Amino acid sequence: MDGSAEAVSACSCIADLEVGDIEVWFVDADGVERSGPLTRCWAEPFEFASPARSFNSFKGQKNFTGEYWAAVSGSLVGYESWVERDAAMALDFDPAVVALASQPFRLLWSDGERGRGHTPDYFARLADGTGVVVDVRPEGLVDEATAEVFAFTARVCEAVGWQFRQVGDLDQPYRVNLRWLSRYRHGRCYHAPSADRLREVFAEPLPLLAGAEQVGDRLAVLPVLYHLLWRQELTADLVTAPLGIDTLVRLASRDRP
Repeated sequence: MDGSAEAVSACSCIADLEVGDIEVWFVDADGVERSGPLTRCWAEPFEFASPARSFNSFKGQKNFTGEYWAAVSGSLVGYESWVERDAAMALDFDPAVVALASQPFRLLWSDGERGRGHTPDYFARLADGTGVVVDVRPEGLVDEATAEVFAFTARVCEAVGWQFRQVGDLDQPYRVNLRWLSRYRHGRCYHAPSADRLREVFAEPLPLLAGAEQVGDRLAVLPVLYHLLWRQELTADLVTAPLGIDTLVRLASRDRP
């Protein structure tokens, strides 16, 4: 049997599986290794789980591993590529996300011939309590077998009330803007008097630099402004153009999610 035929055979086995056939293995917040049927464990706080596998680093490797400090939960989350790092950053920026963990668990099943497994890249908890499972892979690197695993994971997530997101590279210039704002995500960039004044100044749209200079010295005020943009208390167009001195900034709507 050639490689493509093997992939199709494996995919067919996955498609025939039921959620009740899936086990989950994880390391809980106390560092204890646990496992059991996913149908019984789905309510576990996987957003606080330790990584289910290590982030390997070795001389000559082509991908970059590291840890991203998530402001939303004040914790480090691992990544195995720049694409994964950007995905963690985007989740951290999402105002609906309240906690985030990397490599949160391993899904285990049998395809009838051998044991199989899949470790999603991230698990996020939303403010409404919903769990979100995230797999990160650039579209050009998703082959048939990977696509089938992702589709199966999506079906499993739906069955237990989770969301599933498959994400790839962030679009430019959104990626560039998020990378810039993420430098100011830490609470140390917040200065209450400047923040209050910035909210007043940007009650109506103003160019970024002109508004900042109404508050005070730009070197002191701009980090606070960027921090408020990261927190989305101030808003700007991050999608169509890089942030600049003439970018229009305004106070966010009070009824945003």
